[in-house]
Amino acid sequence: MGDRPNGEFSASSLHTSVLQEALGSDASDALVHSYHKSFNGFAAKLTKDEVQKLAEMEGVVSVFPSGKKQLHTTRSWDFMGFSKQVQRAELESDIIIGMLDTGIWPESESFSDEGFGPPPHKWKGFCQESSNFTCNNKIIGARYYRSDGIFGEKDIISPRDSNGHGSHTSSTAAGASVRDASLFGLGSGTARGGVPSARIAVYKICWFDGCFDADILAAFDDAIADGVDIISLSVGGSTSFDYFNDSIAIGAFHSMKNGILTSNSAGNSGPGPATITNLSPWSLSVAASTIDRKFLTQVKLGNGEVYEGISVNTFNLDEKFFPVIHGGHAPNKRGGFTSDESRYCEAESLDKKLVRNKIVLCDWSGGDGSAASIGGSSGIIMQDEEVKDFARLFPIPASTFNPKQGDEISLYVNSTRKPSATIRKSFEVKDESAPFVVSFSSRGPNPITSDILKPDLTAPGVDILAAWSEATSPTRQANDKRVVSYNIISGTSMSCPHATAAAAYVKSFNPTWSPAAIKSALMTSAYPLSDEINKDAEFAYGSGHIDPLRSIRPGLVYDAGESDYVEFLCGQGYSTKSLRLVTGDKSSSCSKVKKLHASDLNYPSFALSTTSTKPITRTFHRTVTNVGSPASTYNAIVKSPKGMKVIVKPRTLRFDYVGQKKSFVVKVRARVDANDRNMISGALVWDDGDTQVRSPIVAYYSSSTSY
Repeated sequence: MGDRPNGEFSASSLHTSVLQEALGSDASDALVHSYHKSFNGFAAKLTKDEVQKLAEMEGVVSVFPSGKKQLHTTRSWDFMGFSKQVQRAELESDIIIGMLDTGIWPESESFSDEGFGPPPHKWKGFCQESSNFTCNNKIIGARYYRSDGIFGEKDIISPRDSNGHGSHTSSTAAGASVRDASLFGLGSGTARGGVPSARIAVYKICWFDGCFDADILAAFDDAIADGVDIISLSVGGSTSFDYFNDSIAIGAFHSMKNGILTSNSAGNSGPGPATITNLSPWSLSVAASTIDRKFLTQVKLGNGEVYEGISVNTFNLDEKFFPVIHGGHAPNKRGGFTSDESRYCEAESLDKKLVRNKIVLCDWSGGDGSAASIGGSSGIIMQDEEVKDFARLFPIPASTFNPKQGDEISLYVNSTRKPSATIRKSFEVKDESAPFVVSFSSRGPNPITSDILKPDLTAPGVDILAAWSEATSPTRQANDKRVVSYNIISGTSMSCPHATAAAAYVKSFNPTWSPAAIKSALMTSAYPLSDEINKDAEFAYGSGHIDPLRSIRPGLVYDAGESDYVEFLCGQGYSTKSLRLVTGDKSSSCSKVKKLHASDLNYPSFALSTTSTKPITRTFHRTVTNVGSPASTYNAIVKSPKGMKVIVKPRTLRFDYVGQKKSFVVKVRARVDANDRNMISGALVWDDGDTQVRSPIVAYYSSSTSY
């Protein structure tokens, strides 16, 4: 995906010509989409042999399949100390957030344009209207993409959201304030986005069967040309080991070139190491953490014992008791299932006649409860050791328990002649341990570039209430007939738009800042979390938890631009051919530019990896730009644990004016105990007595068997 050629050119003619050279006369039929507004590339239907032939042609930077990616508040903003009364910039209503997601539900109160003027003059996009969708002065643009033209039965062929995900993320980022929002009384309060005055541009790239690379790139191409300020993308796939074989990294690179920061979800494949996705250094990678609210659901057994589990249960059984049956005693034998499968309540594994009007006890279930709900069950009690720090929503009354509680409930069910139970509606409690990074949030270290710390930071992503599509149910299951305007869900998909809004907030006060400067402001103003709760430390939360209020005045920023990332890519081993096609500069060459080691990219964090148990020494070169007081002096404060020594030169940075740059060197010597937790971490803080500019320093042991 190279740079767009200068001047006027016919993208379809150029791309058809390239295809003709590889395919012959069938080229025009093979071309699916030409990307030409912001970068140069195309999607085409090819055989394996044609892919190989095309990849070997002069002028082709990379060829990769259009894979399928998956989708990764009344309390969260207040929890961060970001109240409705915070200072707002007049430019907030000129900020345009490009939401690449499942579309939007335009009738939601969260997207009302009451009090909004016309779109900013810079807006160049349009509304792909249809009989069931119109834009307004809040939703100023909307498009949808489906390169293969194959739609599912549940898909709505317009920018309208039939999934709920896109409406949820859009309202979290920029939804208007809506009083008395809740999910059947749960999570009640004022739902609002982080930048409620900002505009939303919708790019529907995801459908019920996933989000395809060809459509993702088309949306990036349009969003950049349309004039958005921030791109938010809560989508990801398996980790790519090449930045330019990853559609999201490619799109984010061209966004960065055009002054647009891309905010990405880090993925929901945690807590295993090196599970993070969306990790290019030019984008923002966001992990998910808890807020100080959690939902508990009580189950009362027939013997009077009450157990508190975790779920979002909106149903009220009015203390009515139902018989309880163990899933292992109700196998769907006609379907070929045995008790070994039905005990886990796997899909279609339960005999409908045996479970109807009963509460089903499942030994473990990472599923969605569909097996029991389709069977006509009255409720579900689950043992689920993996889901321990966020609540799930089910189509029937349900609660999940840890193994200890589950064993006690199971003992009652298996030792009582006629066991019974009732499941109560959920209630909210304050979580004093918040924030901590949730178990499902993908972890570092960075599997592509080990000396770039990822994720970058964390934001609220657990039990978030936000707008929902009324074209589906809160669980999206066919037998769930509930229709809601707001829903409570969890994921890094929910944390990403929180960071998106924070970035938009920074942009509204600092409209000329580069994507890297905005990202730096968010990272260096974040506050670190407790390592006692977050055992994976920076591999879980990066620089820390976002603090939007502090981020608008970060004091110093670590800035970087296209040339810095080009030098970084050369240092990563990319060829001159690839470099020229990416940058569009035919004179550029990795032999002519500085090959930048990852440790010298002007990044707001420091990471060094080693495969040895012996001490390792690494020198980092950094430059900071003064964006605070014109005349200011910053002193270096080093926080280093046992096994790490940090030397900073110079230890004092004196600035005379805003925009002045100062360089410094950080030398880190560390020894990591491979038998411990494989990492140690400290921090460098630049302090002028008023502002603290904090960067984590992480040293870790990595081996081919570990990651």
